[in-house]
Amino acid sequence: MKNTPQTPGIKDIARELGISIGTVDRALHERTGVSPKTKERVRQMAERLGYRPNLAAQALKLNRRIEIGVVLPKEISHFFDPLRAGIRAAADATVGVHINVVFHEYPRLGQGDAEMLESQLKERYDGIIFTPGNPRKLDPIIRRLTDHGTAMLCVSSDAPGSGRIGLVSAHAYTSGALAAELLSHKLTRKTHVATVTGELTTVDHAEKLRGFAATLAMFAPHLTLLPAVESHERPKEAYRQTLALLRGDGKPQGLYISTANSVPVLQALEEEGLLGKIQVVTTDLFQQLVPLIETGKILATLYQRPFTQGKVAFESLITYLLEDKKTSPMIRLAPHIIFRSNLPLFMARLDDLADPGRS
Repeated sequence: MKNTPQTPGIKDIARELGISIGTVDRALHERTGVSPKTKERVRQMAERLGYRPNLAAQALKLNRRIEIGVVLPKEISHFFDPLRAGIRAAADATVGVHINVVFHEYPRLGQGDAEMLESQLKERYDGIIFTPGNPRKLDPIIRRLTDHGTAMLCVSSDAPGSGRIGLVSAHAYTSGALAAELLSHKLTRKTHVATVTGELTTVDHAEKLRGFAATLAMFAPHLTLLPAVESHERPKEAYRQTLALLRGDGKPQGLYISTANSVPVLQALEEEGLLGKIQVVTTDLFQQLVPLIETGKILATLYQRPFTQGKVAFESLITYLLEDKKTSPMIRLAPHIIFRSNLPLFMARLDDLADPGRS
């Protein structure tokens, strides 16, 4: 049986360079008593060997307690609840570091998020994980929190000009491109397609629409894209606007619902007798979608891996806080395409969420 390769440590760097362990330790931690030339040699060897510092040991040495805030919307629970579960799972799995995680909720993206983030200025968080709705509205608040010493990490959507430290999300542009390619394979004749999205001031929604439109133009010029329906994450508004779309001129034969808030859109399709007749690509996975995918009424859904987003966001933030040299985590996960054929492979996720004790 093969032995598991050991992670390179300070001893390995010292042996390779023929210097003492103490010298390597001082060089890696930017302490005095080491020449710039030696520091550079140590840095290069550490990089070549793939050395990673023991972040937990560093935190214990400093006797440091890390305070993390999580600020997420209550609406679209079938996306944000598994995202929270991912954060909790990562926090529970962390050993050797004293971490306190506090969850905060506001009604929905674009409603209550600015006030909730503003209130965090009174707290003393080392880092905050949050989903920005309208970045332009939130940028000044994010900068003030950053100036107070709080590391702000975006999850699910971005606020690129805000001073945030990084992003963990599904690759939004690719999600839109995949939806367009799927519809182009099913709709081979000249017709209309449409998108139902959230507020386009949200970067995630805008990027999905950009990927969808660009891919249609490239691979399916026979498909005409109708103006986007912005539901603003309000179920009643999504239902009303979908009915207007379906009853208007140029009724679409393909529909991409780029937000996880798809239930009211599907309800409107069913009431109009079009569910199963129009090719539909949805976003994410929850119990109401399962029978529709199983019966072919939904062509596919693009799973944004919310649990993994939460887990990776928490791990990235902790690593950032404990690293001596700060690097900006920019992580975009590949979305998964769920069809009727591979749906059973993803059902365990729903079972885990139905049974909180397994999360």
